[in-house]
Amino acid sequence: MKNGWLHKLGLALALAVLGSTGANAQLQEVDILNTPVDISKDFVDYNNTFYFADELVNFDPKTGKGTVKYLRNDYQTRQAFNNMLMRPVPVEANEFPTTEYEVSPELPFEIQFVSDRTVRIKMASGPQFHKQEESLMLIDGIAPNRPELWKYSKIDGGHSYSNQYGRVEILSKPWHVKLYDGKGKLLTSTLHSSDVTNTYTPVLPFSYVRRNSDYSRSMAAVLSLEPGEKIFGLGESFTQFNKRGQKVVLWVDDANGVQNETMYKPIPFYMSSRGYGVFMHTSSPITVDFGKYFNAANNMMLGNDVADLFFFLGEPKDILDEYTDLTGKSEMPPLWSFGFWMSRITYFSEKEGREIAANLRKYKIPSDVIHFDTGWFDVDWRNNYEFAADRFEDPVDMMKDMKEDGFHVSLWQLPYFTPENTLFNEIVEQGLAVKDRKGNISFEDAVLDFSNPETVTWYQGKLKHLFDQGVGVFKVDFGEAAPANGLYHSGRTGFYEHNLYPLRYNKAVAELTKKEKGYSLIWARSTWAGSQRYPLHWGGDAATTNTAMSATLRGGLSLGLSGFTFWSHDVGGFVTAAPEDLYRRWTPFGMLSSHVRSHGEPPTEPWLYNESFLEAFRKADNMRYELMPYIYAQAKESSEQGLPMMRALFVEFPNDPGSWLIDDQYLFGSDMLVAPLFEATTERDVYLPPGRWIDYQSGKVYDSGWHTIKAGDVPIVALVKDGAVIPHIRLAQSTQDMDWKNIQLKVFASDNVNSATGKVYLPEGEKAEIIKVSKKGNSFEVSENPLNGKTSFKTEWKK
Repeated sequence: MKNGWLHKLGLALALAVLGSTGANAQLQEVDILNTPVDISKDFVDYNNTFYFADELVNFDPKTGKGTVKYLRNDYQTRQAFNNMLMRPVPVEANEFPTTEYEVSPELPFEIQFVSDRTVRIKMASGPQFHKQEESLMLIDGIAPNRPELWKYSKIDGGHSYSNQYGRVEILSKPWHVKLYDGKGKLLTSTLHSSDVTNTYTPVLPFSYVRRNSDYSRSMAAVLSLEPGEKIFGLGESFTQFNKRGQKVVLWVDDANGVQNETMYKPIPFYMSSRGYGVFMHTSSPITVDFGKYFNAANNMMLGNDVADLFFFLGEPKDILDEYTDLTGKSEMPPLWSFGFWMSRITYFSEKEGREIAANLRKYKIPSDVIHFDTGWFDVDWRNNYEFAADRFEDPVDMMKDMKEDGFHVSLWQLPYFTPENTLFNEIVEQGLAVKDRKGNISFEDAVLDFSNPETVTWYQGKLKHLFDQGVGVFKVDFGEAAPANGLYHSGRTGFYEHNLYPLRYNKAVAELTKKEKGYSLIWARSTWAGSQRYPLHWGGDAATTNTAMSATLRGGLSLGLSGFTFWSHDVGGFVTAAPEDLYRRWTPFGMLSSHVRSHGEPPTEPWLYNESFLEAFRKADNMRYELMPYIYAQAKESSEQGLPMMRALFVEFPNDPGSWLIDDQYLFGSDMLVAPLFEATTERDVYLPPGRWIDYQSGKVYDSGWHTIKAGDVPIVALVKDGAVIPHIRLAQSTQDMDWKNIQLKVFASDNVNSATGKVYLPEGEKAEIIKVSKKGNSFEVSENPLNGKTSFKTEWKK
């Protein structure tokens, strides 16, 4: 009896932990299928051999090519007063015959100059017989080399290249690469073993490891970290915003939420508060220790046997512009994508979809997209690219009617096919799936191999059929489980293809969408460097809690600092039905993001809560639709400059120390500051950067610094930069009904401001135009209007 009671209790606890949906989450940090690969373990394994970069043996300043000598070391243990120590010790060769192998190998080193702000360092740990000339991560496949932009000079002990933005020094012995800004401040330097002789902590210098298990090699690019230095970026990371003091594993993973250290969207790029950024150009596993082990060392442990590093100089805007010039800027999505997306998991029928469309219009919830998630097939989750015939009587007619009423249809799909899927045999027989070491498929599921052009053709054919029926956009879900040990058509294993899989997946859908529909748009969850070219991406499966809401913002800010202009998240959270108060506060946060979708466990539709909630939701949605000219113009300008729509404060205020410390507020475009309510309260502390700020809802004026600010009727704190013009448009229920010939310019200016500016970008326009207004008496009037004749403006002074 007692044992039976314990068994039932244990079963109940297990069910509580695993959840009741049937899609149970993966426990992390255990060695099971698709556990993130933490390459750092190999760099502390004393069974391995380590080679420390020591000396620049030769160098040709004209070509930027030379060789670096590496000294061989092993880690050895030493017991001291009942404490076991482990430290590197120089060793002789262990190969036989002794005449055939180098004890201290001399290996390639190269410096290139991509632009006047971008420097590339390439180093190899051994011969490269299989050279891949083009990279999918780079916008043109290869990076330019323009050494004429930098002036060479010989210096004592080495070489120097410089221009107005910075200087690179290459010192011969001990070997260093030092990076300076235009004013001569040292930004960072490679670490040599001699740099850390003044500490008892054994610190790994710039080096590579040779695994004694298989003689494979991986590079450790180790740089200095300076006091007070902060690190940001690395993709959609949900841990603390500043990565200094953290160890970050860059391995695409189904994170199963937004409150742990794994990522749907890791990006091998980061920026430092000291004025430089780094792109680790590889798709191999990466682990970066930003001073977690030793606070003065930034250890980039690359799975790759080559270290290919791009360094960018300047302020955050300069760095993002340079990085996205290299890896691609986000294309501008269509206007309707900026409208509200209505979804849940899931709508199962044409009848249900038509009812949602009718209710959105009935309850006057402005919206442009209706999304059908996992249930539009015959069997829920069984993706076969066919509407269930018994539940969708005429999907073509349904989508035609929805389009006429201002709705575009979004469909869910994924690249994994279960054995019961009607397409499974076709995929396997045609060799379209990733294979294992024997030539079978890697998992029980067939995983599409997007490195195979025939797979891409087959896959795009399935989507084209749906585009022809009237689909507007596809949800590019999953993509995080490419087999790590699989063999790919590219000739590489998952060690190099796993992280690249989301980029190939994003690209396949986005390029077909552009070809068939004429616009660039997907709704994707997983990414790698370069995925920002294919907007847009959303933030994964958030819990329905305050902490998940705040972590969602940190993830969005980090992704924005990784080259992504557009990003969204599931308003209210995903995992369970959203509590009313949380959903009420999350809604305006979503409405003041680049794109907005309500999605998750039902109910998500605002009319299914109560009249008070419906009214609150409608107010926030109306606010977004009236702000559409501002949102659209900021989107256009941001996409052209590689800037995020939702941006960290320091992007606009890099010289303000306080702006580098804030991770629970953001700038929405260049002129609006947003502070969501992460708790059930009506006010919150808000940090305002230099200048004066005007409350968007109340009109109250604030100076810079900390303030406790009450939210308005829409439960969020939103302020506008003093002297900014925020263009508005008359409310419409969809973007197709907006009147762009009549724009209202709301002028946010304190009494001592005599002129203000804003940006307007018209649909089908070429660029965002600057509109200037000047004070005349008690009002402002348009004084400069490059859109004269295309639209008329009415001004309103918000004071």
